[in-house]
Amino acid sequence: MENGTILSKQLYPSPHPRVKVSLVTYLSGGLKVKGFLAEPIIEQKYPGFLYLRGGIKNVGMVRMGRIVQFASEGFVVMAPFYRGNQGGEGQEDFAGEDRGDAIAALCLLKNHPKVQSTHIHVFGFSRGGVMALLTAIQCRDVASVVTWGGVSDMSLTYEERVDLRRMMKRVIGGTPRKVPDAYRERTPLFQIDQIQAPVLIIHGMQDKNVSIEHATRLEKALLKHKKKVESWIFNDYTHYFPPEKNREIVRNLTAWMKMQQ
Repeated sequence: MENGTILSKQLYPSPHPRVKVSLVTYLSGGLKVKGFLAEPIIEQKYPGFLYLRGGIKNVGMVRMGRIVQFASEGFVVMAPFYRGNQGGEGQEDFAGEDRGDAIAALCLLKNHPKVQSTHIHVFGFSRGGVMALLTAIQCRDVASVVTWGGVSDMSLTYEERVDLRRMMKRVIGGTPRKVPDAYRERTPLFQIDQIQAPVLIIHGMQDKNVSIEHATRLEKALLKHKKKVESWIFNDYTHYFPPEKNREIVRNLTAWMKMQQ
């Protein structure tokens, strides 16, 4: 069986009357990985939306309300939990081997009967920003990439987030000084010339979880290689935006995505 093959599908109660939500188990590199699939109930073709979560393990886990929010804008949304989470096989690797789970989820969307296979968009929040960019580097046929409060440089994350250093050393194998290649492999800035899709960067200037420097470095790298990039920077916001503003940005970013098709 190929990567992205759905092995099981369990219907979940949906908070939206026009969106169906399922817990799916799918194949990724020989592992059984889990995630949420949200589909508009009307039978027609939709663009696909790969939602890449932030955090690690139970921190930053996929929220059903969030993916339904995007599905209600007219997308089939797939949101992997990443390997080793919620009963999935393997061990999460913090943008290492587990990037394969994102790519396999993209394959799942491409083969979904309701999805326009040439119109698949990739969205990453926080740590998911790295996952989204790495996915777009490897899968150059994606329609667009959105990174919201997204990490772009793993070494910078190690420097900034003292609270994550122990986890990063354990998962990645050491510090950026000790294992520079491991951090470089997880940092899309070094391969940004390979991205073909337009990129939208969304970031709050007051973000203390993922500093604005990540957005700045990403934008500079994309512009250097003459890539299509747009930045929405919000001076007053942190890593988390107020609900009303959040809903407004979701409407605007999904409209932006559809313009890239």
